[in-house]
Amino acid sequence: MFLNLKDIILLLHPILACTFIFPVIGITTFFALQTRQRRLKETTSIPATVGHLHMKLGNLLAAGVIGITLVALAYSVVFGFQGFLMQAENNTLQPLSVVLVALMFIVTIAATALLYRAQSKRWRAVFATLSGMGVIILAFQPGVFRRDDEWWVSHFYFGLAAVMLMIFSVAIVREIYQDRSLTWRRIHIGLNSLALILFLLQGITGTRDLLEIPLSWQAPVVYQCNFDPRSPQFKTCP
Repeated sequence: MFLNLKDIILLLHPILACTFIFPVIGITTFFALQTRQRRLKETTSIPATVGHLHMKLGNLLAAGVIGITLVALAYSVVFGFQGFLMQAENNTLQPLSVVLVALMFIVTIAATALLYRAQSKRWRAVFATLSGMGVIILAFQPGVFRRDDEWWVSHFYFGLAAVMLMIFSVAIVREIYQDRSLTWRRIHIGLNSLALILFLLQGITGTRDLLEIPLSWQAPVVYQCNFDPRSPQFKTCP
């Protein structure tokens, strides 16, 4: 095998997605349908616990999505193209940037953890905002593979949208159960249906991107190629 520690860390994100995130998506979706059927009284054979299980699995799914996103971003800002290691090799690395990025990871993780524990609407809004801002700031650091020229088929942008939806879903859980007008429940259903579509697109675009991100022993050659779409030598290599 031509895998070193860097390559194994690179594969953590897709491994966690395949072995944890996508199975939990399937189970959460199943319980969501069961909960809706019971609420609409389409069948009496569904136990009353499905709603509670759906909520617990939904919270677990959101935490998992945020977690594997941070894993991918941590790899990218350190090992990615123009990331910290490459900056160090080129003598352009600024220690202050490393400290600030590390602090941003800590703040984002802390804000997400506090979001799950917050009781009042105000604090849930505060921690959801901090968590979302932290992910966005980290996502646009050097080294992160974004595919800006093809954002409409970008694993990065689909994933970023899915993370924001997961954070918002956790923030409004209490409103869903307290709102007698069912407005928040309808918002929850609509946004998480969109999230389900985004997760399916993530499976497609993530598989494609794995073919384009080189392993460590391939990187020195691949990164000599021209990736500027404005250049006449676009997609040519020495």
